[in-house]
Amino acid sequence: MGYRSARSSLLLLFVLFFVSTLADTRSPKNVQTALRAKWSGTPLLLEAGELLSKHQQNLYWNFIDIWLNANSNADSQTQTQTQTHTAKFCAKQILEHGRSLLNEPLASLFEFSLILRSASPTLLLYRQLAHDSLSSFPLTHHDHEIFETLNNNTQLDPLRVGVSLQSPGGKCCWVDTGEHLFFHVSELLSWLQNHPLHSQLVDDSFQSPPVFDFDHVYFGSTTGSPVAILYGALGTQCFQEFHNVLVGAAKQGKVKYVLRPVLPAGCEAHIGHCGSVGVSESVNLGGYGVELALKNMEYKAMDDSTIKKGVTLEDPRTEDLSQEVRGFIFSKILDRKPELTSEIMAFRDYLLSATVSDTLDVWELKDLGHQTVQRIVQASDPLQSMQDINQNFPSIVSYLSRMKLDDSVRDEIIANQRMLPPGKSLMAINGALVNVEDIDLYMLIDLVHQDLLLADQFSKLKIPRSTVRKLLSTLPPPESDMFRVDFRSTHVHYLNNLEEDAKYKWWRTNLNEILMPVFPGQLRQIRKNLFHAVFVLDPATSCSLESIDMIISLYENTFPVRFGIVLYSSKYIRQLEDHSAKEDGDKFEDDLSNMIIRLFSYIKGNYGIEMAFKFLSNVNKLRIESDDHVDDAQLEQHHVESAFVETILPKVKSPPQEILLKLEKDPELKELSQESSKLVFKLGLSKIKCPLLMNGLVIDPNEEALLNALNDETQRIQEQVYYGQIKSDTDVLAKFLSEAGIQRYNPRIISDNKPRFISLSTFTFGEASILNDINYLHSPGTMDDLKPVTHLLAVDITSGSGLKLLRQGLNYLIEGSNDARVGLLFSGNQSTDLFSLLFVKVFEVTTSSYSHKKNALDFLDQVCSLYQQKYILTSAVKADDIQAFIAKVCELAEANGLPSEGYRSSLSEFSADDVRRHLSEVEKFLSTSLGSESGVNAVFTNGRVTSPIDENTFLSADLYLLESIELKKRTKHIVEIIEEVNWQDVDPDMLTSKFISDIVMSVSSSMSMRERSSESARFEILNDEYSAIILNNENSSIHIDAVLDPLSPTSQKLSGILRVLWKYIQPSMRIVLNPLSSLADLPLKNYYRYVVPSMDDFSNIDSSINGPKAFFANMPLSKTLTMNLDVPEPWLVEPVLTVHDLDNILLENLGDTRTLQAVFELEALVLTGHCSEKDHEPPRGLQLILGTKTSPHLVDTLVMANLGYWQMKVSPGVWFLQLAPGRSSELYIFKEDDDGSKNKQSSKLITINSLRGKVVHMEVMKRRGKEHEKLLIPDEDEDLQDKKKGSSWNSNLLKWASGFISSNEQSKNAESNSPEDGRGRRHGKTINIFSIASGHLYERFLKIMILSVLKNTHRPVKFWFIKNYLSPPFKDLIPHMAQEYGFEYELITYKWPTWLHKQKEKQRIIWAYKILFLDVIFPLSLEKVIFVDADQIVRTDMGELYDMDLKGKPLAYTPFCDNNKEMDGYRFWRQGFWKDHLRGKPYHISALYVVDLKKFRETAAGDNLRVFYETLSKDPNSLSNLDQDLPNYAQHTVPIFSLPQEWLWCESWCGNATKSKAKTIDLCNNPMTKEPKLQGARRIVSEWPDLDFEARKFTARILGDDQEPIQLPIQSKDLTNEDSLKEDLESKAEL
Repeated sequence: MGYRSARSSLLLLFVLFFVSTLADTRSPKNVQTALRAKWSGTPLLLEAGELLSKHQQNLYWNFIDIWLNANSNADSQTQTQTQTHTAKFCAKQILEHGRSLLNEPLASLFEFSLILRSASPTLLLYRQLAHDSLSSFPLTHHDHEIFETLNNNTQLDPLRVGVSLQSPGGKCCWVDTGEHLFFHVSELLSWLQNHPLHSQLVDDSFQSPPVFDFDHVYFGSTTGSPVAILYGALGTQCFQEFHNVLVGAAKQGKVKYVLRPVLPAGCEAHIGHCGSVGVSESVNLGGYGVELALKNMEYKAMDDSTIKKGVTLEDPRTEDLSQEVRGFIFSKILDRKPELTSEIMAFRDYLLSATVSDTLDVWELKDLGHQTVQRIVQASDPLQSMQDINQNFPSIVSYLSRMKLDDSVRDEIIANQRMLPPGKSLMAINGALVNVEDIDLYMLIDLVHQDLLLADQFSKLKIPRSTVRKLLSTLPPPESDMFRVDFRSTHVHYLNNLEEDAKYKWWRTNLNEILMPVFPGQLRQIRKNLFHAVFVLDPATSCSLESIDMIISLYENTFPVRFGIVLYSSKYIRQLEDHSAKEDGDKFEDDLSNMIIRLFSYIKGNYGIEMAFKFLSNVNKLRIESDDHVDDAQLEQHHVESAFVETILPKVKSPPQEILLKLEKDPELKELSQESSKLVFKLGLSKIKCPLLMNGLVIDPNEEALLNALNDETQRIQEQVYYGQIKSDTDVLAKFLSEAGIQRYNPRIISDNKPRFISLSTFTFGEASILNDINYLHSPGTMDDLKPVTHLLAVDITSGSGLKLLRQGLNYLIEGSNDARVGLLFSGNQSTDLFSLLFVKVFEVTTSSYSHKKNALDFLDQVCSLYQQKYILTSAVKADDIQAFIAKVCELAEANGLPSEGYRSSLSEFSADDVRRHLSEVEKFLSTSLGSESGVNAVFTNGRVTSPIDENTFLSADLYLLESIELKKRTKHIVEIIEEVNWQDVDPDMLTSKFISDIVMSVSSSMSMRERSSESARFEILNDEYSAIILNNENSSIHIDAVLDPLSPTSQKLSGILRVLWKYIQPSMRIVLNPLSSLADLPLKNYYRYVVPSMDDFSNIDSSINGPKAFFANMPLSKTLTMNLDVPEPWLVEPVLTVHDLDNILLENLGDTRTLQAVFELEALVLTGHCSEKDHEPPRGLQLILGTKTSPHLVDTLVMANLGYWQMKVSPGVWFLQLAPGRSSELYIFKEDDDGSKNKQSSKLITINSLRGKVVHMEVMKRRGKEHEKLLIPDEDEDLQDKKKGSSWNSNLLKWASGFISSNEQSKNAESNSPEDGRGRRHGKTINIFSIASGHLYERFLKIMILSVLKNTHRPVKFWFIKNYLSPPFKDLIPHMAQEYGFEYELITYKWPTWLHKQKEKQRIIWAYKILFLDVIFPLSLEKVIFVDADQIVRTDMGELYDMDLKGKPLAYTPFCDNNKEMDGYRFWRQGFWKDHLRGKPYHISALYVVDLKKFRETAAGDNLRVFYETLSKDPNSLSNLDQDLPNYAQHTVPIFSLPQEWLWCESWCGNATKSKAKTIDLCNNPMTKEPKLQGARRIVSEWPDLDFEARKFTARILGDDQEPIQLPIQSKDLTNEDSLKEDLESKAEL
């Protein structure tokens, strides 16, 4: 004890001594950042409902019932507790009710999602739909005030993000039926009483309101009933009244009840306790990072204006004192000496702020990564320790670098780094890799949520926990979407054989030749049949005959491909589809196609294959010659006969005409022709126009597609040759077809799009009985086998197509399937008659009692045939027909060995109502799962939906195709796991093959719904004894594997995210730490906070939610810091509340303010996408518009060539994406609208209901007849095009292109009626000027630049500013400045695309924005713009430059001056790389340039610049002046027009001799003197002080800045060097 007290005394003396010396030093400063959503608050109670519906839709309705019951009980008690309804109390109440519906850990995840406010965007979507509902009704019988607020603010906010929903006439709820709006329950009740029960009887003049996938449809609602949508909020009195009425009506089948939760503004007073929590303030968001980066200060460029003293609030939270600071744990010291709290805390503050390091010596850096790992792994809470280190690194690094390193840590890290690169980061959830660069909290929560939901479902199926873990971490076999049609048959007619024909005998046979490099476009000549191009052709069609000419041409040019054809007759196949050919083959009608096939076969057999191909070529030649119009030329019989005669005439002795007559009767050739057509019918290729198979892959039949496919196939073969999987004796075709071959091609089943799935294990309401009651049909003799694949056939028994599907299903089983079973789901319509119900009953009896009998399937097929003839083909059915039908069924049963008595008794006594009830249950199931109304036929294969079914082309072979695909891709690996299960909690009698098959069906369908990567990594090979964080939890169904560099930006973000996960759901984690081993510099030069919410954000005093904030305590006072936000990829954020320069934070200047505060706003979300065109390059320049039904064009953009990428700005809501009017929609349609002849405007529905934005993959195709037209027409073609069409790419632009993607601020027009207005005196064509500024100093320069432009021109001017980096004060000022000086302005923005290499420094990002997105950042209607640097002063009329002829070039820059000889040593472009690359062209300066946007877009200059950037930017030594080097480097591809030298003068490079002629002066940085910007401005530009005085005076007047007295310019001109040093510091670069 003595030692301890002595130690305490020493510490106490030290602290007291320290505090006495500290008394006169500076107090520590903090930084606090918050981020709020732009939209007004949403009720927490409604958010809870949305979150529960994500778990399961019925939980939403259960939650409503629980809440209503709980509150009715609360209301009946005394009202004394009203004071306790604080935000925290309410949050706990809501959580208590919500959690009661969920199991752990889903309940904890629900809690976190609620305090994260992640469902708020969904409520915004409903708010948008409520707006639309109110505005779609004319003002007939309600007050005008209901609607007048709807149109406000849409000018400034076209996406209506910030607009709140006004209470319509004081009403808080209404019901929309499409025909009426009901604001009173009495109106709704009278409508329900007078409304006919079935919707068929309703007048069709009004349209039922659309119901979307995300809507809450009451689970008792009847399909086909009229839709009634309730808009209202749980907690209001009107909601309860409406809800009770609609639930009752839905149960009676009167309505389909849909609920859209909205709380209109003004209704907060009418809502019960807790219903309005969250409404009163904006939604404060979490799930993002904030960094304070230590700034590199090479050039002194900081504003010298006094900082405005803002009113700020202190952060109420206390700091975590249990964390060690320089060896002290202050929580323990405070426990011992509470009376010295202020002194001890001052000592801690000093330690924290005095230890900042932004440099270390090389020997200190050597082991820093390893020391960090040791420190983390040995901590009591390793995750907390990792977060503390990488988020406060500059303050901790010097302490870390002095730690003694344990050799075992270093050895293990080095051993692991033999298997993966140092510093590499990876992460996997349950075995599936996630992209660590793009991961954010919301994405991770969604991924974890889907796996927890699956685990919950599987546990309800009695699957043991260990198996659940195994199922969740299993990965399907590598996803190969390539399916090859196995076309091998004697009916393939090959023109050539590369391995045997003498033509190719000089080619090399060595397969390794394929690995040798060749020139682009050159094809390797290898004497192997590596590529088989087989065309499937109906020889009577023009496209087929043209394909023959293409084949012959390529063959004659020794194209290294084996060509073949398969011939068929479309007419014969149509008869096969109608089954007429099957029953009546002899009466088969001959046609031209068959005739050609017979003649072809004859010539091939007698004169060889080349002659046979020549015959087909002759047919085409004669067809074309007989008609001037090549495309429309019809083939006639005499063409074929003449071609035959012409072909064989030189070879024959007897007259060809006789041979022709003889061949017409030849039965052998006729059979051959029919067999060939049957092959094509079986393969399913007859529906595609002239398909071409490249080694079995289906592609378009043109040369471009063939070349593309050849290149792709070459790469696959190269890879397999390299790895030894293809050897010289391998039959490549046989190998590929055995790996991915299918017996039939059906584009509905094999498409590029991911198939749609439904989870069959989630149907636990009413519908569950449907699946449980099914008795399955099996192929004969396989009833007791496990069936991995289950086909559920949804059959509408009242339609012929339904019956065809049913019969194909029966045929499929009769033909035999060992791995699949078939379940039948019969549905009908409201008027299904007794006859159909009897038919259903026959199936019910057979499947339940006699399905094991040998002939049961044949019997059912015969019953179908009988039913089809009696019912489908004849209309009226009499009562006595029913008895006859029963008798006929019994007769058929007897004939098939089934007991007829069983059928007679069951059918005579059956209850029609029971069967009807069953049919309506099935309809409900189909409506829930497909979202479609009755009368639908569908197939569910282990949950995979194939619907609607094309009755003519869907055959039993398609069911086999579905079976083989699903088994191979999604089910086989699941069956292997399920078969090994040791079933503990299941009655042994239950363990039948049906039980296991049901489990496989449920698990497979649920697992297929899951969105996750198919990539994995072998984390288990890494050692984890000394260098890994291991957190075990045997009970968790989530396992996270990660490899992290603890000192990386990725780790800064992930350590925060992983801590949240551990807190709420305790997943098991294994994080192997993988630091960089040899550091040359500090790996992190910033402080970082990851912002996550907690229950502490909810007030204990009132109903407010304060929201989470990033809090940086005790930041360094004398270091310049820059604040950046690290937000999820889809977020567009901007600062809205701060008086400080966030680019240059110097805390010692804060004065008395303890905490610098900044508030940012989530302005919008980014909708991104990739647009493709099959077998073509992406359609660059394609114009897209986005809007609502009523306003289709709110934002627009165009498609880049780079990956077909596009982006637009959106807010949560329901949007429609369309091709823009004009050339885009004239040439293209969306692929899913696949009828190119239609003229309708095609649109794509896009739902944004979360903070994760959306990525849309879409395919477009050319309209019919437009296949060869180009989208972008160069200038010289435009006049011609205009004469022909009246429209070109640009001709419609001005008619429609308005606010762009990025700019919600629609053009701010400064026009007014006041005579003083500057705009009123301006006339002529508007000059468009674009600029970018970041930080208060550059905004000060920007104002001066604006004034200098305006004072030198009489023309109207519009300024375009990149919004991303402007400060709130500047954005507040600019509307006033526009009004005062008479100009227009627009704020624009663009989100950096994920695929484009990212810059890390803010300065370089700003440079990139100057050049990389010029084609997409402006509205498409803008044709020209001039970039002017913020620190430039203009001395001439910019209209002269704007009107200058750029000689057809997209860009114009001024070359660098060369008359200041002092700077010759800095002119890098005169020597080395640049001299060689420029090849005599000038190197231009980027401070001023003109962009001809029309030419820029037409020539894809933006795409080319991005390609150069992507290639160069990965090398850290290239593009050192990004905005300048890039266009200069690319000028051989993107030509630059060189402006006359006087257009840009800057002292550093030009010298004073030419200054008098300068039209603009730029304040270039001087690399020799490094003179501060402000000092240079005052010295160089005589008018600068006057302009600065005017701008600062105006700013002070408008913003009321509390600044130092503004000196007159005369006084400020002679600035001494000493004064200039007071100017603060900014980053090195030139803007």
